[in-house]
Amino acid sequence: MAKRRKGRDIDGVILLDKPLEISSNQALQKVRGIFKASKAGHTGALDPLATGMLPICLGEATKFSQFLLDSDKTYLTTATFGIRTSTCDADGEVVDQQPINFGMDELLAVLEQFRGPIKQVPSMFSALKHQGKPLYYYARQGIEIEREARDIEIFALNLLSFDGTNAELEVHCSKGTYIRSLVDDIGQALGCCAYVSKLHRTKVADYPVDKVVDFDTLQALRETINANGEQDWSVLDSWLLPMDSAVSRLPAVHVSDEDAARLQHGQPVVNPDAGVQGATRIYVQSTEQFIGVGEAGDKLAPKRLVVTAQN
Repeated sequence: MAKRRKGRDIDGVILLDKPLEISSNQALQKVRGIFKASKAGHTGALDPLATGMLPICLGEATKFSQFLLDSDKTYLTTATFGIRTSTCDADGEVVDQQPINFGMDELLAVLEQFRGPIKQVPSMFSALKHQGKPLYYYARQGIEIEREARDIEIFALNLLSFDGTNAELEVHCSKGTYIRSLVDDIGQALGCCAYVSKLHRTKVADYPVDKVVDFDTLQALRETINANGEQDWSVLDSWLLPMDSAVSRLPAVHVSDEDAARLQHGQPVVNPDAGVQGATRIYVQSTEQFIGVGEAGDKLAPKRLVVTAQN
């Protein structure tokens, strides 16, 4: 008999405003504890140096976290020029210093070079795997691993301010973009050095920024629940966004109750909408209940389905 997980069977996505000096996994565990959730997973790590929006999936929503890993993101970052560090951020050791010999016009011209589809070599301090271990594992031992440049896209790169040393940038980018590497590359292109002294993620996919919540707010709500004997979780749970918010950019199809039952038993059904092809959200037509993600062609095949008490 399978061992039952401890905690509440609660499903949804919380948009955490991750603070400084805490890893994404530490943030995940803290949120899981506050919600007393039986299962949790995050949707792409933010460095301890970075703050901002970190979607955390609870319960069945963890099945759809990959779609957020693949989504575009927006950051506010401060590039500090004249210094290069071993990690391309404020936590690293200084490895080079160069005079700042450019002005606003030169900076704007270089930023233009980094807009649109570009190639980027991932940082050695990234979580990309090499022989089963993240690159930062090797970097911390002083081991350099050869990395291939990858295709990314910078949808927008806006200069918000520049004081001669620090540039405030807003970056809207595709998945797989490393802001530290981007800032380091900009510094090199200017014949100078640069590192990330501040990094804040403002947006992930289409998630509403007004639904971002900090630890203090969540913890205060949990303490109220504790004081009332854990009788009512509704105010805390109201911060959760629905599971299908993680796949909101996929087209949707609606199926009958009978076809929903077949899909939930692993059986493909006739695609109810020939105009929808590829990955798709699936809803039960009679109730608008989200039951998961499928692959649509002539047939609609189940891929990742929500498990409910009725399954």
